[in-house]
Amino acid sequence: MRTSFGVLGAAAALVLAGCSSAPPDGEGDESPEPTGASAAGAAAGDPGEHATADSEAPPADGVTDEDVEAAADIVADMDDDELVGSVVMLTYNGTDVDAAADVVSERHLAGAIVMGYNLSDGAGADEVRGVTDALAAAAGDRGWPVAIGVDQEGGPVARLDDAAIEFPPLMAAGAADDADITRAAIEAQGADLRNLGFTADFAPVADLTIGADDPVINLRSPGDDPERVSEVVDAAVSGYTATGLASSAKHFPGHGALTVDSHEDLPVSEDSLDELAGDSFEPFRTATEAGAPMVLVGHIGLPGAEDVPGTLNPDVYDALREDVGFDGVAVTDALNMGAVTEESGQETVKAIAAGADLALMPPDSGEAVAALSEALESGDLPRERIVEAATHVVAMQLWQARIGAVGGTGGEGAGGEGAAGESAESDEDASAAADGALTDLADASLTVLAGECSVEEPTDAVTVTGGSDAARAAFTEAAEDAGMTVGEGGTTVSLGAGEGAAGADVVVGTTGPWNAEDAGADTIVEVYDDNPHALAAVAKYLTGDLEAAGSSPVELSVDAPDCAAG
Repeated sequence: MRTSFGVLGAAAALVLAGCSSAPPDGEGDESPEPTGASAAGAAAGDPGEHATADSEAPPADGVTDEDVEAAADIVADMDDDELVGSVVMLTYNGTDVDAAADVVSERHLAGAIVMGYNLSDGAGADEVRGVTDALAAAAGDRGWPVAIGVDQEGGPVARLDDAAIEFPPLMAAGAADDADITRAAIEAQGADLRNLGFTADFAPVADLTIGADDPVINLRSPGDDPERVSEVVDAAVSGYTATGLASSAKHFPGHGALTVDSHEDLPVSEDSLDELAGDSFEPFRTATEAGAPMVLVGHIGLPGAEDVPGTLNPDVYDALREDVGFDGVAVTDALNMGAVTEESGQETVKAIAAGADLALMPPDSGEAVAALSEALESGDLPRERIVEAATHVVAMQLWQARIGAVGGTGGEGAGGEGAAGESAESDEDASAAADGALTDLADASLTVLAGECSVEEPTDAVTVTGGSDAARAAFTEAAEDAGMTVGEGGTTVSLGAGEGAAGADVVVGTTGPWNAEDAGADTIVEVYDDNPHALAAVAKYLTGDLEAAGSSPVELSVDAPDCAAG
């Protein structure tokens, strides 16, 4: 059964009675000897065991009351250093994962996030598994695992490049408007990330976007309609949980109507929390009901608190707990973003004091834990607040220890002798399943903005313009596989609505329908990304093998055909 951390209050009472580069953290010569809590989590299982693609499917119920109770016992035995470290998630610069793992161990951190700059150029799955294995080992014998996160939404936010399956932005799921298709695709992504050794993905986006005027979220969002976005978020959270990956609905209280990039500066919402509590909160309520283990709070100023990021604003956490009803891990957006201007270390203290449970990516984890320690010792940070936060975080980690979603694929935990062949075969099966799920999502999301829902006269020859070299190569391969001749003459297909689109017979939008709706071609289709599955859907549409069924998940100025009606 899924918990709502309802037992946490009583348990705590007993105890008390993703995205910018950061400077490298310090390194220690040796890992410290485990203290207090290290022996307390024996019941959590061995955090060194590795999940593999052929592992038994984890339970889909998520964190349970038993996990919370066990976490409370662990936190009760923590010394102060372990307590303050347990609510901080490391970011590190460069590719020295061993140094990063030493920092996690020495500072007793909750875990680390792996960004693109932590991997070598062209890193493959084996390198990523090596990184996650090293981070997982930093848990030592403390009894609960290291959280290993990644910011892998899909589309424009994908940190792993070719090491992970290529996933579209969530607006493709909004256009498909099919919960079963979305969940299957998310399960494929979750299984892939879990097999790479990750335990958490900072996704899905639960913001409602305003479209073209939204410079940060836009097609990362499922759309502008609260009901449709909520349905996508529900399917996504369920899909991630089914694979044992901790998801994080973001960016509460809603970033999609803001016109300032919080990576650079602090955006301020025109709407108050009371006003946002209507439509904007709905996807977060859905995520809560679906059992999302985390909700990520955004750096968003509010009327009357224009200079205070939401991540440091107690009113935002109160709204998340009381109005939305969320009682899992409240995680901050990356604390090294431009919207946060506090003195280094103080951003973490203020976030935890405001109600955050997990401080994500403080600029310097050493200064963060030192500031937390000082605030705890002085009484500026109440012990019950940090105990509550630590219990939320450890409960999520124990859930993942229980289901085996920890670490990469190496070592005896991967299955022992003879497991390599079985794992390779299972990887092939998983790859085929992922390909089918992503094909279904791409096919279902293809949206006609101008033209017909199905092609009556199949296209037999195309000239391709626009797009990147990789996109043109992918579309050429798909077109030839579909039986079309690619070269000079025939139907001119522009990949993208920018340069090369003028005079094209068919324009293929890949960056949001608002960028393609006025392209002026007789046929305009939107596929939300230029990945091979999306472009293969275009090829099938042009040959008459695919009838468009997607619908724009954002309001447009053009009168597009209603292909979703069938």
